[in-house]
Amino acid sequence: MSYDEIYSKLKNVGQEQLLDFYDELNDEEKENLLKQIEKIDFSILDLINHQNEEKKKGVITPLKGGLSVADIERNREEYTNVGIDAIRQGKVAALLLAGGQGTRLGSDKPKGMYNIGITKDVYIFEMIVRNLMDVVNQTGTWIPLYVMTSEKNNDDTVKFFKDMNYFGYDKDYVDFFVQEMAPASTFDGKIYLEEKGKVSTSPNGNGGWFISMVKAGLCEKAKKQGVEYINIFAVDNVCQRMADPCFVGAMIKNQYPSAAKVVKKANPEERVGVLCYEDGKPSIVEYYELSDEMRYQKDDQGELAYKDGVILNYLFRIDKLEEIMNNKLNVHIVKKKIPYVNAKGEIVKPEVENGYKFETLVLDMIHMMDDCLAYEVVRNKEFAPIKNKTGVDSVDTARELLKENGVTL
Repeated sequence: MSYDEIYSKLKNVGQEQLLDFYDELNDEEKENLLKQIEKIDFSILDLINHQNEEKKKGVITPLKGGLSVADIERNREEYTNVGIDAIRQGKVAALLLAGGQGTRLGSDKPKGMYNIGITKDVYIFEMIVRNLMDVVNQTGTWIPLYVMTSEKNNDDTVKFFKDMNYFGYDKDYVDFFVQEMAPASTFDGKIYLEEKGKVSTSPNGNGGWFISMVKAGLCEKAKKQGVEYINIFAVDNVCQRMADPCFVGAMIKNQYPSAAKVVKKANPEERVGVLCYEDGKPSIVEYYELSDEMRYQKDDQGELAYKDGVILNYLFRIDKLEEIMNNKLNVHIVKKKIPYVNAKGEIVKPEVENGYKFETLVLDMIHMMDDCLAYEVVRNKEFAPIKNKTGVDSVDTARELLKENGVTL
């Protein structure tokens, strides 16, 4: 689109400020800015006016049919054999959600590049690949690995993998793709500029992974390779197991369209989302959405009725994902501190929240599935999230769990 067409479009939606510094840009910067504006879906800003409308949850009931650690052990050999067979047939792929930066860890690089080693270099990305290599060695089969980055960290991530020789993984089985972005705005809906020639955007949340994968052409590539199941997982859990043959086999054997690795809640007050049913369909309810009665409710075995805490490790059937792709995911509005260019052209880094980012969440994809298998894992073996530099769910706690599991740091 030409400058005049872009200006007319912006005027119609009251966003002319995006061209405030256009005349100061060189030709390449002008072209890039116009292209970026052309891609913006301004309708997302309408959500700001409706955010205070009550979003009613449906009828919440406890999950049925999940597999406890004991259930899995009783059937481990059968499930594992089914999973290994699917992996050897090329039906299983792994997808790493790696769009974030290590800001809360004090790093301006991709979170996966953070070094958690003590006596030697051990990177978060390295631990992820090591864990996947265990399955490669177990099955004798390379598993396609898709790495979803963001505009902000893609170049650094790709270069890091190349520099590290993919940590021993076969590079022919690794594909990178960039997550779709969403604009960031002021509280009254004016989109920010990050630089004079660049709109402020952020990744559109972990629920945007599949549509981003489709637009990158990787879903089609996966299907041509025979992939039927995709295991998605977050970058910050260094103990997690992905494309786990027993997990895969349990979902296939029990004929579920999706599955989630869960840990048993440590106590009723633990601040984790729990897998349950909402109006008879699988759903993830955040800890603050549970009433006190539900939080302390017990099942027939005397355990918490809402005990299955999710750890962002999900397995989906591709055909089911394609079925729901045309159904619009809920967009969640999140208050954030957003750096921006002020009217004088100065970059401002706010100390308090100053605007909104717009995100889709994978939990909404779970609710679109007909059912979801809760697959319980042992917390100390598979859940070591790194969200903070120190304290709870930190580099320190993750190191302790890695050492407990025999990893030398």
